[in-house]
Amino acid sequence: MGEKAVVLMTHELPEEWQGDTLNEYQVVLAEGGQKGITARLRDRLADASGIFCLLDDPIPAEILHNAPKLKVVSNLAAGVDNIDLDACTELGIPVGHTPRVLTDGTADLTLALLLSVARQLPKAAEDARRGRWTSWNPTGWLGADLKDSTAGIIGLGKIGYAVAQRLSGFGPRLIFTSKHPKPEQARILNAQQVSLDELLRTSDFICLHTALTAETRGMIDKSAFQIMKNSSILINAARGPVVNTDDLVKALETGQIRAAGLDVTDPEPLPPDHPLFRLENCLITPHIGSATHQTRRSMAEIALRNLVAGLTGSPLPHCANPEVYQST
Repeated sequence: MGEKAVVLMTHELPEEWQGDTLNEYQVVLAEGGQKGITARLRDRLADASGIFCLLDDPIPAEILHNAPKLKVVSNLAAGVDNIDLDACTELGIPVGHTPRVLTDGTADLTLALLLSVARQLPKAAEDARRGRWTSWNPTGWLGADLKDSTAGIIGLGKIGYAVAQRLSGFGPRLIFTSKHPKPEQARILNAQQVSLDELLRTSDFICLHTALTAETRGMIDKSAFQIMKNSSILINAARGPVVNTDDLVKALETGQIRAAGLDVTDPEPLPPDHPLFRLENCLITPHIGSATHQTRRSMAEIALRNLVAGLTGSPLPHCANPEVYQST
């Protein structure tokens, strides 16, 4: 029997999720508490047939070029912006990802953030805990209504669409942006497709659900905040770098916008002493859009299937660069 193929894993999975899927392989696990291809993993790059990584593990071209036996990179995430996808394609390496399975979890979290920020739930709960709830106050902890408001969704992909479906029950006017015309989705949602400027200018609630690309990186910046309503609430459950963090801090500090709810940040994780954590009008969660038991387990199962498919020379069930198969 030949030597087992080497698989580099940047993070350990629960035993009940992994099962015996990787028993036929030699798994090299990264040192705990470190991101990316750690020193231990680098030592085995030359032997590696597969890499199993997370969304915040950078996999640059330099790593790929030092792994001559690499057959597959499997990412435990829907997005792959942490991986040099062009380099993988050039080298003939398929990249696995986990689309669709996290749609509902992320949409639910988006609504949870939006409602929590709109109704000032963190502040109200903290005030109650600290004894500041002394009587019923007609002007205490006043929030924003969703009914009869305008809710704008930037990026009407699967998650954006799921958010729009959930929002519709609260009675806002729905508007959205998309790279391509989506008349059928607009009809079903009773929504209107508009330009980015119009959405920013007229929305009371703005939900970001666009992929991180060269075009969307930093798209919500000083100029965007300047045309938003002072009463607007920004929710980001997409990718942190879609928003310019320094400009967001200034917008929140100066009242240029009312509040923000962030499940993603730039940088990520955000340092505990970052100015955003000091602002009462900013609620931050640690990238938990997909953090339900079933969603994360399903993501792991898909990522493992992608990994094994690549190791055995089969097409990946969910491949982020399918063009890699056209050149073989």
